[in-house]
Amino acid sequence: MTEQWVEPDIRDNVVEFINMVRAKTDISLNRMLQYVAISSSKYYSWIGRRGKSNNHNGKIPRKHWCLDWERDAIISYAKTHIGEGYRRLTYMMIDDNIAAVSPATTYRVLKAAGLLSRWNKVKRSSKGQGFNQPTAVHQHWHTDIKYVNFHGTFLFLISVIDGYCRYIVHHELRQNMQQFDVQITLQRALEKYPGYKPRIISDNGPQFISKDFAEYLKFLGLQHIRTSIAYPQSNGKIERYHRTIHQDFLMKTSLVNLDDARKQIASYIDYYNTKRLHSSLFYLTPEDFLENSIEEKLAARERKLKEAKQNRIEVRNVN
Repeated sequence: MTEQWVEPDIRDNVVEFINMVRAKTDISLNRMLQYVAISSSKYYSWIGRRGKSNNHNGKIPRKHWCLDWERDAIISYAKTHIGEGYRRLTYMMIDDNIAAVSPATTYRVLKAAGLLSRWNKVKRSSKGQGFNQPTAVHQHWHTDIKYVNFHGTFLFLISVIDGYCRYIVHHELRQNMQQFDVQITLQRALEKYPGYKPRIISDNGPQFISKDFAEYLKFLGLQHIRTSIAYPQSNGKIERYHRTIHQDFLMKTSLVNLDDARKQIASYIDYYNTKRLHSSLFYLTPEDFLENSIEEKLAARERKLKEAKQNRIEVRNVN
């Protein structure tokens, strides 16, 4: 007898039958279990589950399983958000009031529909795990330069990202790269958030190891931390941002001229800061962490999930 196909009422009847026969005869429990072809562990499991529905994917669906319209909504949303992982899709759908389900449900629905993403298999290194992570905003600012292909030449995207909330504090898109370009970018970032003295974390590029840059930071009273040589992952937060903007935006966008490039890149960075859900931030946005609205957003999601689960139970009770 395979438990997967045993419905709850049959399961309970078997237990009651065994108990009744044992009360009226001298047949041992083991002999009775052999007669009905179930194991002792299954028998005791059934006793503990008397009156309860199955907790596995049997014939009768659980009342809090997602409804047909939710399954269709998940599939439709995934088709219009190609490239997003199932976890990010889950929280995007909750925030957008599309469907309030768990990541596991999204995974199952997309897998059954053949829409499950199979990318993002990045090998993770354990090097650098001893780095003391920031515990609040504006403690660590990471900065770096990314080359942007532009009409057969390069533009230089200088960015400053907050190490705690992953918010792009400031960026500059420059035609040329001089030592003072990095200083200008940092100065404008500091002017946006006066009163803070974050640690500046960078790689060992010539702009960051120059004497002028060191004197500039010393004048401002800022500590400078340079990452390990030949190990860009140690500045991984801004490196990951560079990979994201490259894959999600620059590879898919044509930049007409310098003004258009600056406008489009600024628009994407605004999306990155305020709309794109970040996997290391509970699938919230950098802006949510910057503005400390974490508890509010997570509570709203939890409320939507509970309401959706209750709605499924009510719908199945009616049907």
